[in-house]
Amino acid sequence: MATRTKFAVSALEECCPAVLSVPLSEGRAEELAGAFAVLADPARIRLLSLIVSAEAGEVCVCELVEPLGRSQPTVSHHLKILADAGLIVGDKRGRWVWYRAVPERLAGLREVLA
Repeated sequence: MATRTKFAVSALEECCPAVLSVPLSEGRAEELAGAFAVLADPARIRLLSLIVSAEAGEVCVCELVEPLGRSQPTVSHHLKILADAGLIVGDKRGRWVWYRAVPERLAGLREVLA
């Protein structure tokens, strides 16, 4: 039979002060879990990194197909998922869409990981 060890709150605070200092609300935890679930796909993480690292701060969808090594419809599908999660926004210019990251949204994810 396994025994459970009980720790005093003061002992936990010494061990893990950052975890106990700012607990997430249930709603915020659900929101973050959704964003991290979107990023759980390697193609979407690569797309986001390509967009974030673009020199101009934005990139045309036509420039994402080759580096990702996927078809244009597949790239568009992944971009839609990133956009629906609020991580990127797109502006249609002529027949192409230009994407840029949403800095506030990415900062929120970074904050939780810090």
